[in-house]
Amino acid sequence: MSCTCRPWQAAAAGVAVLLSGFAIARAADAPPRAIATDWGSRILEFDFPAIKVGIAEYPDGPTGATVLHFPDGAAMAVDVRGGSPGVVGEYGYVHAISLAGGSLFGLEAAAGVTAGLLDRQGTARWDTIPLVSGGIVFDFGGRDNNVYPDKRLGAAALANTKVGRFPLGARGAGIAVTVGNGFAFDRGEQAGQGAAFRAVGGIKVFACTVVNAIGAVFDREGKVVLGHLDPETGKRTSFAEDLEQRLAAARESAGQNTTLTVVVTNQTVRGHDLEQLGRQVHSSMARAIQPFHTRDDGDVLWMVSTAEVEVPEWSLTALGVAASEVVWDAVLEARP
Repeated sequence: MSCTCRPWQAAAAGVAVLLSGFAIARAADAPPRAIATDWGSRILEFDFPAIKVGIAEYPDGPTGATVLHFPDGAAMAVDVRGGSPGVVGEYGYVHAISLAGGSLFGLEAAAGVTAGLLDRQGTARWDTIPLVSGGIVFDFGGRDNNVYPDKRLGAAALANTKVGRFPLGARGAGIAVTVGNGFAFDRGEQAGQGAAFRAVGGIKVFACTVVNAIGAVFDREGKVVLGHLDPETGKRTSFAEDLEQRLAAARESAGQNTTLTVVVTNQTVRGHDLEQLGRQVHSSMARAIQPFHTRDDGDVLWMVSTAEVEVPEWSLTALGVAASEVVWDAVLEARP
């Protein structure tokens, strides 16, 4: 099998492979790190049997991974908009997607998911190799250790997958993320991972997102609801207001921010149409997170079609509008 990768994707893939070797050496010198798989009390329940979701965490990081497993496989397009992304596996088809903390080191979790899928099928053949895509967020801020989601944690998240449930808040890949940090990187609030689901007109749309953005979260009335919190007044401001107040002392953060989003529909969408649908939905997220797609964000969106139905009444544009609203709901749920 061969694949065409962008330069940063090839580099990221190389990092993941090297880190797998480092993990083996490290495991020989230390006892296994404790893994947590508790889903917590905030859980979205949704009706989409083609998707299985699992999480696993290293509490002593804290850091974690969230895995979406598609047992029957699915068509996939990846839309990369942030200036500092970390992603591997742009295959056009996928069996699982790994979202993880740990910055580039966390790409190793995707290798663990791949290995776990191989263990399940038993035999490696060129036409049955599991295709796993992965993305990461930087979650080292606020902690003084180098714990990251490795191959072992990715495999644990896969083993923990369930149908019809998604853990919300500070769980999985969203266990140690923040949002709305502002120019001086001092106005952030804890965020998390969010998800939403709608079934309408014969189609289903599920979306999940791990929000670790420079920008703040806005509701549909244009109000800041998470992030850009002034530590002195306790009030939230827009990024533009923060800029006006402190332009002289402004400094940018160093690539520590990313929003990872997965959108899945049962409507049959393929090829360029799937890519364009992903672009439309990803662009729409700038209504919910402002600013978005900055140089120092690593924003990535996976657009996935399980191709279970083909409802002709739905145009690609209409599907994009519906999916965009589901994603906005998911962003609003990405809170502790």
